[in-house]
Amino acid sequence: MIDNRLSKLSIAIGLSISTSAALASPQAFMSSRSFAMGGTGVAVAQPAAAGIANPAMLAADHHQWVDEFGLILPSVNARFADEEETIDQIDDIQDTIELVEQSANSADVAGTQDAAGVLRNQLSDLNRDTMRGDVGLGVGVAIPTSSVSVGFFTSASLRTTVRGNVTNDDLQRLEDIENGTIDALVGGLQIGDNLTSDGTVLASAVAEVGISLAKGFELANGQQLQVGVSPKYVQMRTFEYVQTVGDFEDDDFDDDENETKDSGFNFDLGAAYSFGEQNEWNAGAVVRNVIPMDLDSVSGREMTLDPMVTAAIAHRGTFHVVTAELDLTKREAFGYEDDTQWLAVGAEFDAFRYAQLRAGIRQNLASNDNNDSIEEKTQLTAGIGLSPFGARLDIGMLFSDAEVGAAIELGAAF
Repeated sequence: MIDNRLSKLSIAIGLSISTSAALASPQAFMSSRSFAMGGTGVAVAQPAAAGIANPAMLAADHHQWVDEFGLILPSVNARFADEEETIDQIDDIQDTIELVEQSANSADVAGTQDAAGVLRNQLSDLNRDTMRGDVGLGVGVAIPTSSVSVGFFTSASLRTTVRGNVTNDDLQRLEDIENGTIDALVGGLQIGDNLTSDGTVLASAVAEVGISLAKGFELANGQQLQVGVSPKYVQMRTFEYVQTVGDFEDDDFDDDENETKDSGFNFDLGAAYSFGEQNEWNAGAVVRNVIPMDLDSVSGREMTLDPMVTAAIAHRGTFHVVTAELDLTKREAFGYEDDTQWLAVGAEFDAFRYAQLRAGIRQNLASNDNNDSIEEKTQLTAGIGLSPFGARLDIGMLFSDAEVGAAIELGAAF
């Protein structure tokens, strides 16, 4: 008899990883302001978020009320995708397995056959359905100066997927019970123990902590160039739990045998160039994770942390910021997800420095209709910021056909 529901297991796994794996994921973390502006930031990041987005922006000119000191404490975001209501499906399957066994133990042949048919249909619907959750956390401190600007950052995010994998043997066995081809009582008595279909929980995780150093140069024509570097310590983790439906146990998910991890030093490089009559244009570029890193899960799935190159351009006025950003490299998928290469546009409209309205859109140029999981195509974002007397509260939202998300951030800027 199955005593625990898979839905409870998946929630417990998510909570366990988010504490034991330092809340991390190979998806790049973004501040709440960036989250609301389509994930942009390379050419518009404010000093406290520069270490996360582009270290060169630590030394760039911003509005005068954010040029001297910046603080993010903390920034949190989360996204959730479950196109097929996977968790609800698994709950129903667990109920039906119990019904099959109860009917068999009560010598109810017709009831056992009917329940076996329901279970077969439920398993067939579940096959390859996937639930995905992302959680991120970041902290940043920035001290811009006229010589060398310095910042500290730590960021982390988690991606966890739960997937149902159904075998043809299980579907055939249940069909035979339903049709009376095999004795319903014998076949259904311990059906939970005999099923070979499994649930897979797969998580990928990266956490980093580092410092940012940046310096600005004024060129002969009055235009400005900033360069920056962020040396950092990176930890990667994977977690993979695969078990047949009848043998899931809540207290087995965090065993060491299901986890792999590695760590090492890495760094990001960034540059920004301000131009125009009043330096209202800004072009930026960043190379994240200059040193390639990789880690295999317990079954041999490879998680890679390859160099990622992103370029951006932005226009800034007294009351607005508009930016466009493009990933020049593709991030390879790990497990049940899409490859990603984002083209994004974001905007911010400022109301006399005390409030900001933000919006964005981004398109995944690498999305593949034949991918092995939930597609990531077009995402819409929006958000607001409140910044009275130097304190900041930023809120962001994300929507797509498959996913919803939200972000919140507390901070200060002077």
